[in-house]
Amino acid sequence: MDTKDKRNKKRALVCGAGGFIGSHLVKRLKKEGYWVRGVDLKNPDFSPTAADEFVIGDLRDQAVCRAVLDQSFDEVYQLAADMGGAGYIFTGEHDADVLHNSATINLNIIDLTRKQKVGKIFYSSSACMYPAYNQEDPDNPKCSEESAYPAAPDSEYGWEKLFSERLYLSYFRNYGMQVRIARFHNIFGPEGTWQGGREKAPAAICRKVAQAPEGEEIEIWGDGKQTRSFLYIDECVEGVKRLMESDFIGPVNIGSDEMVTINQLAEMTMNIANKKLSIKHIKGPLGVRGRNSDNTLIKQKLHWAPSALLAEGIKKTYAWIEKQVAGKSVKHGKQ
Repeated sequence: MDTKDKRNKKRALVCGAGGFIGSHLVKRLKKEGYWVRGVDLKNPDFSPTAADEFVIGDLRDQAVCRAVLDQSFDEVYQLAADMGGAGYIFTGEHDADVLHNSATINLNIIDLTRKQKVGKIFYSSSACMYPAYNQEDPDNPKCSEESAYPAAPDSEYGWEKLFSERLYLSYFRNYGMQVRIARFHNIFGPEGTWQGGREKAPAAICRKVAQAPEGEEIEIWGDGKQTRSFLYIDECVEGVKRLMESDFIGPVNIGSDEMVTINQLAEMTMNIANKKLSIKHIKGPLGVRGRNSDNTLIKQKLHWAPSALLAEGIKKTYAWIEKQVAGKSVKHGKQ
């Protein structure tokens, strides 16, 4: 692209563009005609990036941040973080890294975007910042935006998200920066991590069902009665774009309000796979007992809320993961 074409397009920087949500967001921005620079420690795992430029770099390093923020972008999307599923976040073994790595990235990015006079900056927070005491009843969790305080997240990951929300809001108050903050609720879909310990529940269950022979069992952590809601990736990206195009700062939930137990999620996946399997409950890291997105505020502020059925997203995700499992089996000579 020549310099003139670049000037005539909206310019966006996506931090964490090699990750699941970031790579999908880049695709959406490109479809809308943006010129996009992505940055991450790695390229996307499952398909080439759609970004015009992709920088491999560590955003904990201020020199890398200065290099990627060498111009004034119309929009910056800050999704880079040290994260993973329950098997990574809730064991306690990675707390220092999670806090240090993610906080350092956010401290670097927000200050440099201020100096470059960026148009708008989006920050991806998480439902993990909600107080554990409001999520003890699996049938009636409270995750409305105003319920965040008194603060008591159940993980250091959640505490860092809460700190960074306050960081971005402080830059809004003190420097007039146009920040937008969303609290994501369990985003899933094709091209997300599906093995290795950092995968979320939908991907882990899809993998287990895909790998299990008919009539065998799959393992579920806990009694399976813990509740969650899960949001399909396309609706997540839609929510992010709508928030950025609005005058609402947030924080606001971006999640589904279709709450299910983990046992129900497993049964749904088995039905989609047309497999009869049993569930074996084992000890494992669980997080809170219940969590569901409260979509009252997003409906009020954006006149929109996610509406796709969970089963539709699981169907697409299972089909993709089933292909990954089959490909891995062929590669290792298991078929």
